[in-house]
Amino acid sequence: MIVFYYGLLLGFSLIIAIGPQNVFILKRGISGKNIFIVCFLCASSDAILMFFGIYGFEILQGKVKNIGEFARYLGAVFLFSYGLSHLYSSLKKETRLIIHENSNKDSLSLYKTIVICLSLTFLNPHVYLDTFILIGAVSRNYKDNLVFFWLGTSTASFVFFFLLGYGAAYLRPIFSKPSAWRILDFSIFIVMCSIALSLVF
Repeated sequence: MIVFYYGLLLGFSLIIAIGPQNVFILKRGISGKNIFIVCFLCASSDAILMFFGIYGFEILQGKVKNIGEFARYLGAVFLFSYGLSHLYSSLKKETRLIIHENSNKDSLSLYKTIVICLSLTFLNPHVYLDTFILIGAVSRNYKDNLVFFWLGTSTASFVFFFLLGYGAAYLRPIFSKPSAWRILDFSIFIVMCSIALSLVF
């Protein structure tokens, strides 16, 4: 069962970084429109991609010699670099996300909302790096409990996206403060570097 929590921690650490997908969910949450659809689509898409990343990597590992070792070290380098980028962000003074006051003035239809949501998910190259390379490489450490690892990473997506969507109105005043972003970024740095070390040693 502890593998589930490892997956949960990794999932949260990767997904919590602010990107176009998370910004879109924040704005949907503030507007109060189509929140459930957006959160469900994003979380379900992540869960599907992570499933193929974890089990696809396991199949590929059996067919391509030394790919496991290569992916393990590549994943460690990426995680460490990713962590350092958040350390750098934690040392900066400006706020990383600004949501304008008119964000609640919304004119997007349900169809446009779904199209934008899926585009931000499947046309983002980073999502494939995270789900196929990074999560696939880390899952190698838990090959006897892959289903629990996948459930952990998937649960992180569902919990985070729904909290972000429905809690956006409450999060806005908190993350309007640069200090909140610095604390968040430094926490991500610690988690990413810890996972990177676990891949190597």
